[in-house]
Amino acid sequence: MFFNHPVSDLVARIKNGYMANKAVITSPVSRLREGVLYILKNEGYILNYSKVKEEGAASRFDIQLKYHYSTPVVSEIRVISKPGKKVYCSVDKIPLVKNGLGTVVLSTSQGVIADHEARIKKVGGEVLLKVF
Repeated sequence: MFFNHPVSDLVARIKNGYMANKAVITSPVSRLREGVLYILKNEGYILNYSKVKEEGAASRFDIQLKYHYSTPVVSEIRVISKPGKKVYCSVDKIPLVKNGLGTVVLSTSQGVIADHEARIKKVGGEVLLKVF
């Protein structure tokens, strides 16, 4: 299967999963998606994810969505950089989400990292998405 933008596809799957009150969703495997999922797990927006390989089928991620009293933990998730318009920022211009309560996911020269880690490492990069 071909997807135009893996991050947009992943965000759409997460939004749709929360709207349908799913416990587990699936997504194709890619290194970029794995980096984003790693950050979402560490920041507490999803419970867990695992890579599944089946005979005769492409690898996929099984993503366990997180709820708090049957309300989705993720109230807002938006893709910032799109294929037609990439958004880059330096370390001093990294945006804050809800005065620092949310998370910005960046693709940097040191990999896919969260905004607070980028500030510590003093690196900027492409702004992939915002989560709250």
